[in-house]
Amino acid sequence: MTDDRSHPVVIIDYGMGNLFSVQQAFSKVGIPATITSSKIDIMDAMVVVIPGVGAFGDAMNALHKLDLVSPIKDLIGSNTLIVGICLGMELLMSESEEFGIHKGLDVVSGPVVRLKPNPDDKKPPKVPHVGWSRICSPNDSPDEDPWQDTLLDSVPQDEFMYFVHSYYVRPLDENIILSVSQYGDVEFCSSFSKGNIFGCQFHPERSGIHGLTIYENIYAHCNEKTKYIDN
Repeated sequence: MTDDRSHPVVIIDYGMGNLFSVQQAFSKVGIPATITSSKIDIMDAMVVVIPGVGAFGDAMNALHKLDLVSPIKDLIGSNTLIVGICLGMELLMSESEEFGIHKGLDVVSGPVVRLKPNPDDKKPPKVPHVGWSRICSPNDSPDEDPWQDTLLDSVPQDEFMYFVHSYYVRPLDENIILSVSQYGDVEFCSSFSKGNIFGCQFHPERSGIHGLTIYENIYAHCNEKTKYIDN
């Protein structure tokens, strides 16, 4: 049984981000992903991925110039899964303090703030944070799988993921936080889930087998919610 939509997964091309590595990660788990800046393709997708590497203000300007802000916002609360990766996650927030104050998509309330390890440390970690850090449940849940039925389902607690960032999100609603991570003395939100929105500060496409688990969970989402992919 198949869905009548031509693009099950779209990766938004707004001139910033590692588009092809995300596309290749989807390919590895057997799901086609289209790189596009077409509003029609975005509105017709089952999964919309907002990738991104670079400056927040430049990214928002690009989305406005391509007239993609309204289409993304129109998908909030729909059956379409929205996935923000790294800068893409940050763009979902209300605003960022990167190089001044810039308004975001404001679909998740809260700011994007700079990583500021304690300068009094003898060897404070360098910013940007580049490399591997653990992700863990913020609630110290005793459950074997605290992320069951989320896109982190089957990712082990305290697993390492790959990060490249100087800023992080601070959701006002802490209940949406799926995982937190530590860099120096700073604990930050490394992923969240709100309705049909998922965001991760790390790069799952660069995080090995457990990063690919997230793409497999998106595959399962397509199967379960849309029946696009034949079993």
